Amino acid sequence: MCGNNMSVPLLAEAVTVSGTERETAAVIFLHGLGDNGHGWADSMSSIRLPYVKYICPHAPSIPVTLNMRMMMPSCLCQLIVCRGFMIYNISLSLPLSRPLLSPVKAIIDHEVKNGIPANRIVLGGFSQGGALSLYTALTSQHKLAGVVALSCWLPLHKSFPQASSSSANQCVAVLQCHGEMDPMIPVQIGAMTFEKLKSFLNPQRLIFKTYPGMMHSSCPQV
Repeated sequence: MCGNNMSVPLLAEAVTVSGTERETAAVIFLHGLGDNGHGWADSMSSIRLPYVKYICPHAPSIPVTLNMRMMMPSCLCQLIVCRGFMIYNISLSLPLSRPLLSPVKAIIDHEVKNGIPANRIVLGGFSQGGALSLYTALTSQHKLAGVVALSCWLPLHKSFPQASSSSANQCVAVLQCHGEMDPMIPVQIGAMTFEKLKSFLNPQRLIFKTYPGMMHSSCPQV
């Protein structure tokens, strides 16, 4: 082992579900707005594989536009309030993206340095956590195993495919799951994201699943 959790801010306080055998793979899962890593860690515990480490970081609390600038846990530094489907344009501005993406990429770097190959790391998340996971994976220099994107969208979608031109994940596997009754991130946004991903990734490596009756949440089938 060549590193410690204290050197990676998000990892130091993350909820980690350790493997019961030698850990040869990892899942890094990012929660949604106002949530924390505990609930998702519990979910991971119920489906865990013995050789996989599950890491569920807590986002720092920051003023959030959608919550009247009140402090709450948030992965994205600034959310732009838009009307209708313009939520697809929720912005992760380029000047702000560096400090936002760096902590997540630091977790990936840490796991790689500690012996887990990048191609054995899955990055995932729910809502804004899923959005950040997608953007991070598609701009990462590490070739990852895949992305699990739940009830989310692709930030800065107009910057792709140029933004991923130097990424190692041109053929990354992406699983998108979305509730058909989601009132916060409508399922149409998930479908638009899927179509965008198909335009510059390998369509055979992409899956988009929808769930009748499910709102902005998850279910055992996901």
